[in-house]
Amino acid sequence: MTIAHRLQPAYRLPAEPAFEELPLGSILPSGWLKDQLVIQSKGFTGRLPRHWDHLGPDSGWLGGPGERWERGPYYIDGLLPLAYLLQDEALMAEAHPWIEWTLRSQQPDGQFGPADEEDWWPRMVMVKALIQYAEATEDERVVPFLLNYFRYQSAHIEERPLRDWGKARGGEAILSLQWLYRRTGERFLLELAATIHAQTEDWTGLFTDFPYWRYQTKFDHRIHVVNVAMGLKEPALYFLMSNREEHRAASRKGIEALMRYHGQLHGMFSGDEWLAGTHPSQGVELCAVVEYMYTLEHLVRIFGDGWYGDILERVAYNALPATISADWTSHQYVQQVNQIKCTKEHRNWTENRDDANMFGLEPNFGCCTANMHQGWPKFAARLWMGAPDGGVALIAYAPCAVNTEVAGGVDATFEVRTEYPFRDAVEIEVRPSRACRFPLKLRMPAWCGRPQVRVNGADVALDIVSGFATVEREWAPGDRVTVSLPMEVALEKRANDAVGVTRGPLVYALPLPERWSRRSGNLPFADWEIVPAPGAAWNYGLTAGGKSGAFAVEEAEVREQPYLAEQAPVRLKARAKRVAQWREELNSAGELPPSPVASTEAEEEIVLVPYASAKLRIAEFPVTKE
Repeated sequence: MTIAHRLQPAYRLPAEPAFEELPLGSILPSGWLKDQLVIQSKGFTGRLPRHWDHLGPDSGWLGGPGERWERGPYYIDGLLPLAYLLQDEALMAEAHPWIEWTLRSQQPDGQFGPADEEDWWPRMVMVKALIQYAEATEDERVVPFLLNYFRYQSAHIEERPLRDWGKARGGEAILSLQWLYRRTGERFLLELAATIHAQTEDWTGLFTDFPYWRYQTKFDHRIHVVNVAMGLKEPALYFLMSNREEHRAASRKGIEALMRYHGQLHGMFSGDEWLAGTHPSQGVELCAVVEYMYTLEHLVRIFGDGWYGDILERVAYNALPATISADWTSHQYVQQVNQIKCTKEHRNWTENRDDANMFGLEPNFGCCTANMHQGWPKFAARLWMGAPDGGVALIAYAPCAVNTEVAGGVDATFEVRTEYPFRDAVEIEVRPSRACRFPLKLRMPAWCGRPQVRVNGADVALDIVSGFATVEREWAPGDRVTVSLPMEVALEKRANDAVGVTRGPLVYALPLPERWSRRSGNLPFADWEIVPAPGAAWNYGLTAGGKSGAFAVEEAEVREQPYLAEQAPVRLKARAKRVAQWREELNSAGELPPSPVASTEAEEEIVLVPYASAKLRIAEFPVTKE
């Protein structure tokens, strides 16, 4: 495995980010995480163009007469990092025509892409894909290509300002402009970024004084859940240029407000298409899940605050796999925390069709079919980042191998062996090419009350600052770091004094026995309804006063696909009673009765599994009277 050279920025921004991304290919997944990427490659991501016309040879992004807006760029933005993370030659060959056509499409004035589609928005996405390609391959064509394009945009952005989706998502362009500036020092790039910031929705003002605290009923780009997920990084990105407090603080204020008014147990805020409140039967769009993950990855990079990493893990380990089938051949447009059936029936969506929570090729709308592919790959590519003084920072815990430089140019590898988030132990083997001194920053999750770090068997005193503990020492080849993050069952308070059950970064849910019925479409990517087996009960309230100590933890083998209820690697046994007054409403689990709730039913033992393992589930429970 070749050592990837870390970026040593030739040009600095007014406020430098806390961490630096490592080039694509520096981090290679292993263990259960690699299994997820392989399953993805064998499902939608590796096969979709042969089954979905929008990505077929007629795509406008391959020079054809077909779809020429965002779907091609969305797809390549996930396919490309997946190919290089897996070092999969077949996937690289799948990505190659998209990259080559795009590079050849550039006109003398710098514009590129389908000639009859002038919208700035899809090009923002394709530029991100080209940047990943440049990092993975060091293809020298990309930087001149991007400079020419941004000169074209700079010449025309005033006469053709951002509109609609581009106006909401201007931060995606600012991200790319900063990447290019730090490599070239071309001042016009920062001037263009400032213009785009001025034309973008005022996310700083919105998140600073958040006005959308109710279920939304009228369309506005500022309450569209995917726009919000993307928009949360825009103030932080602009902070790197302005160095102003309002831009530094806005993203965190926005997340806190969104979780207060629209927060869901799996770490996302609701949006079935628009912000929809905290009810656990409201939906969350898959596009928002992958875009929020990408946003959180950059918020950790910019601010060096582990708080964002905690949220990132909860979303990645719960919300992402929950909304995609275990074999990656079907997905939902929206998921529900309390999801008692996935059927084509009317629900209390803000703006979605009746098939939005079915599993299939293109439920409700095709944006998620194109965009879902970036979730796991970009997460895997940012598990570690470069830290100041030649150090490295561990952002999220997952099995992987990292090849980079430390201590100002010393080649080093880090081997992470773990079954986290299903287990609490992490082992890191440190292998610099020679002994050298550098800081290793380890994220210490806020949910863990008793973290422990050892180096070569000796305890390390932890001084946790902004969610990271720094171990700085002389490192030698073969040094071993063990991180213990004891996980305890915790109960998270929800509306009506209901509770959600967590243990470490995982949310737990009561799985319902699933009956999948093919309703339309063709295999392998058909459309499915899922209903519970006859007689299956879902309306349980937790007994024992909802005390966390009432749960028994059982562990099993972590298998190739841990997100299947029948082979869940962790189970929680709990006591519960049926709650007769909690009923189905509008084809979903209804309003939870205020806790503590009376029940005359017999107490039963129920078994909870990781949230994403169950496509039919209850994850918010009322608590019964003792």
